[in-house]
Formats: sequence, structure tokens, C-alpha cells
Amino acid sequence: MAKEKGRKLIAQNKKARHDYLILDTYEAGLVLTGTEVKSLRQGRASLVDGFVQLDGHEAWLHNVHVPEYSQGTWTNHSARRKRKLLLHRLEIDKLEAKSQETGHTIVPLALYFKDGRAKVEIALAKGKKEYDKRQTLREKQDRREAERAMSAVRRKQRA
Repeated sequence: MAKEKGRKLIAQNKKARHDYLILDTYEAGLVLTGTEVKSLRQGRASLVDGFVQLDGHEAWLHNVHVPEYSQGTWTNHSARRKRKLLLHRLEIDKLEAKSQETGHTIVPLALYFKDGRAKVEIALAKGKKEYDKRQTLREKQDRREAERAMSAVRRKQRA
């Protein structure tokens, strides 16, 4: 079998970008069992309730749903088990220091295969207030309207 190249997205946490202000992102490897990898290769996972907890200089990914592998036997994994993240010591120390501050948390943003290896993109994030969420939506709508207006002007100029 040929070695995979590039990045293949499995799951994305769009709600995290809406609910949190992303301060910094990190790429981490995952410690997985065989059936988890096979299930992920089928493109099945959910990051919706996921979070990262730092425990004794180790990072653990909690509440990420990787469904059981359909052809798995008694060796199948549990769907919501905690999974160890592979990060450098300096990255863990930085995350630990920052996450101690009030209102900061670490959330998963994306789960993907990079050159055949399972990776997760995690972010140091700060919770948004309701008015911040409305402001972000308003900016997004304004940007869309401006792009529509510019494309309409371009179409008129071509005609």
C-alpha cells in the first residue's frame, strides 16, 4: 500500500470557533488503538463536546466521540475514552501556564490525518460573551455583503 501524503480532514469543531476566541493553536499527535484508527479512516468522529485536560505534565483529550469499528470484535474501543496527546514538553508547559488563567480553556478544533498519522489541532481559547458572538456574526455578514456588492460591480464592468 502506498504511503499517504497530505492532509485528510476527519472532523472539525466549528462551534468552538463560534463560542471561543482562539488565542493560540497547536498540532498534537494522538495515542490510538487499532480499531480507533480504522474507525477514523472511515471518516467518523465528533469533536463537539471535546476538551483537553492537563494532568501531571501530560495532555489528555476527553469527550471526543470515535464510534466503535463495525468489524471490530472484543478488541473494540470505547467510544468516548480519554486519549493521550503527544506534545513537546515546552508546549505542555506553555499550555499549562496559560490555561491556569481565568476563562481560558483548551479545545480541539480539527481531527485529521497528516501523511498517514492521526493528528488533532488544539487551541488555547478564551470563552466569548454573548455580545462578542453577536459582533462576530455581524462582522461576518458585513463581509459577505461587501463581497457580493464588489462581485456585482465586477459583473457590470465586464458586460
